[in-house]
Amino acid sequence: MKNFFAQRWGIIVVGAAIGILAPILQKFGNPGNMGICVACFERDISGALGLHRAAVVQYMRPEIIGFVLGGLVAAYLFKEFRPRVGSAPIVRFVLGAFAMIGALVFLGCPWRAMLRLAGGDGNAILGLLGLISGIWVGTLFLKKGYNLGRSEKTYSSVGWLLPLIMLGFLALMLIYPQIQGEAKNGVLFYSLKGPGSMHAPLIISLAVGLIVGFLAQRSRFCTMGAFRDLILFRQMHLLSGVIALVVLAFLTNLMLGQFHAGFTNQPVAHNMHIWNFAGMVLAGLAFALAGGCPGRQLFLAGEGDGDAAIFVLGMIVGAGFAHNFGLASSPKGVGPHGIAAVIVGLAVCLFIGFSMKKKI
Repeated sequence: MKNFFAQRWGIIVVGAAIGILAPILQKFGNPGNMGICVACFERDISGALGLHRAAVVQYMRPEIIGFVLGGLVAAYLFKEFRPRVGSAPIVRFVLGAFAMIGALVFLGCPWRAMLRLAGGDGNAILGLLGLISGIWVGTLFLKKGYNLGRSEKTYSSVGWLLPLIMLGFLALMLIYPQIQGEAKNGVLFYSLKGPGSMHAPLIISLAVGLIVGFLAQRSRFCTMGAFRDLILFRQMHLLSGVIALVVLAFLTNLMLGQFHAGFTNQPVAHNMHIWNFAGMVLAGLAFALAGGCPGRQLFLAGEGDGDAAIFVLGMIVGAGFAHNFGLASSPKGVGPHGIAAVIVGLAVCLFIGFSMKKKI
């Protein structure tokens, strides 16, 4: 029996589902133009664990937990759980960290860039152009033989580690729930104001995460892969899902009264255009070198990919660095050391791209 979701109409359905569910999450309480943002939500998880102390972005986001566990369920049901690891784990970790830094300079992952555009935020145009530019540079390295090594089959326990970590995070939320007016309960930190304090009810967020994780694992949905395939092979398969996401998110925002066009006064955004662009160049290049966007890395980890799990942990730790060292942006603009971090990150990614290639 063919996998419907892996076909053209299937990937369109998945993109449409994400485009509808993300604005609905926003209606239920998630931040503006941030119904779903993998980078921002992993940043909030980093804060909830105390890896950074930016009080406005601390919350254990159930959507991220759901993405991994939804991917795990789909992989098991369809016999696609394949525990595997490849090579260069430190490289994948570093790429994850710099991908997060670039995304937090822009203030959003590829999914949020599209959701910001669908909500009327014109600054997202610069971010998307930067993302595509970074992916394009990554494809140049791929053409020259860039490779992080072949994945090899490994123990089932390796593939289970990140899903178990996510189950642990969920258990912590249940054991130490947020207490009204308290910034910390037990081991978890909670924002009392700012984006971290804005969230849909736990059960709704977790349910959406599980649905998206399940569907995305079946369809191989990936924003980075969509632009990579278009650039390298002129294929529109994955891109059709991305287009469906933007169109349905735009229509849903219109229906819910959440569309507000402009470049200023947009939620959790700044209009320093050069660094909106450059931050996403860094993120796009890191995603291309790592082999997937941040959402895809979560779904791969759910189906047992240890390399993707390392990238995810790199992003969570990178978020801690970004806020502890003044790299992340805010609505006021780029952090005091954010520009330097983007330049260093681009240099590191270029070093990785030039140095890690097989002769072909």
